[in-house]
Amino acid sequence: MGTRNPVTWLGSPKFPDAARTALADTQLRRNLRHATTTIRERRSRAVAEVPDWERLRRAGEAIKNDVLARLDEHLVRLEESVVARGGVVHWARDAAEANAIVLGLVGDAREVVKVKSMATAEIGLNEALAACGVHAVETDLAELIVQLGEDRPSHILVPAIHRNRAEIREIFRRNGLHAPTDDPRALAEAARLHLREKFLSCEVAVSGANFAVADTGSVVVLESEGNGRMCLTLPRRLITVMGLEKVVPTWRDLEVFLQLLPRSSTAERMNPYTSVWSGVTPGDGPQEFHLVLVDNGRTDVLADPVGRQALRCIRCSACLNVCPVYERTGGESYGSVYPGPIGAILTPQLVGVHDEQAASLPFASSLCGACFEACPVRIDIPEVLTHLRAKVVREKGRTAESVAMALAKWVFASPARYEKAQRLGTLARLLARDGRISRLPGPGAAWTSSRDAPVPPAESFREWWRRTRG
Repeated sequence: MGTRNPVTWLGSPKFPDAARTALADTQLRRNLRHATTTIRERRSRAVAEVPDWERLRRAGEAIKNDVLARLDEHLVRLEESVVARGGVVHWARDAAEANAIVLGLVGDAREVVKVKSMATAEIGLNEALAACGVHAVETDLAELIVQLGEDRPSHILVPAIHRNRAEIREIFRRNGLHAPTDDPRALAEAARLHLREKFLSCEVAVSGANFAVADTGSVVVLESEGNGRMCLTLPRRLITVMGLEKVVPTWRDLEVFLQLLPRSSTAERMNPYTSVWSGVTPGDGPQEFHLVLVDNGRTDVLADPVGRQALRCIRCSACLNVCPVYERTGGESYGSVYPGPIGAILTPQLVGVHDEQAASLPFASSLCGACFEACPVRIDIPEVLTHLRAKVVREKGRTAESVAMALAKWVFASPARYEKAQRLGTLARLLARDGRISRLPGPGAAWTSSRDAPVPPAESFREWWRRTRG
């Protein structure tokens, strides 16, 4: 894999270009609008049931802030607890190191079953395994759809949100999974029959982690289908890949997030399956447990006093479901494993704003603030977005835009210069057609490529005032 951070997809266009393509796909927009509206309404009802929801949000924020302030202490305690219970802890500085560790642990196995995991997608684990002849079988239904369709996930919680039932049935048909209709139950049954054989035959499982409790070395995965439970109990060897920030100090802290996460993600009071394992238990479940703790840019994020709040994220996807930009463009437009508002602030920090594609993401927002209101751990995404936009501008140095802004500052600093600029501006009337300006020359073309410009008046307000009141 090399040392490049594979959080972004190679060859992905910058957000504006990708978004333009997505906006032209009317079926995609219908699928997204239907799905996000449904999830948003359900979540609103689930949250309304909790009288102290705001107190829970503030508690989650405080716990995460404490974790980030003393992350080194909590991680050392986590390692000690995992080892004390028969597990093995591995530390990975970047994606390449994490993939090499997992490949070494997979050994001679040619196939592994996987629990849905953002961390393994972030490091490009499936591709690294495939390059060495190991097939990773995604067992989450949505992840399986994406995998069989040779597609990219477009949502944190529902990776196949951009697909409708007819499209999913066709993907299954092409891959030999028989579903008599596109009814959700028929599709789920086809996937179940396909996966059951894998669960019973694979010796190695790979999982992510929603949380890890430092006090006891317990790892927690929340899911809705039962596929995770199968992966976490049947294989002989279990490898968990986890970002450093997922640790929580105690079970009492975990209690807060077990209330926040289900309601924010699946709009449920609790997830149907909450799996917890602590090391190895002789004769019960996997007899080897390995925990791979991945940095992959997180310590750089931690060093930024403003940007570090992105590491509070518990991957609930609530921000995606309320974002007007995501609803219209979908997750693939972000060119990253992490789509939507959280991806717009996390990806540029993990990858660096020197990456052109990642640098375009902080601008993929209207700054409406809906994401902050929905976030269960109160990440002020608009604040981080503007912070990162400033970084991107500084990274670019002097550009045509910065020269234009400097010129505007010079013009606005003098009433005389401002009036002269206004008079010159009226010349744009010569470009008008049917009362609108649809095409401006030079840099102005970027503005009129997606909107018309109003025709400036024949005289400015100042001139009118002098003429009528002078």
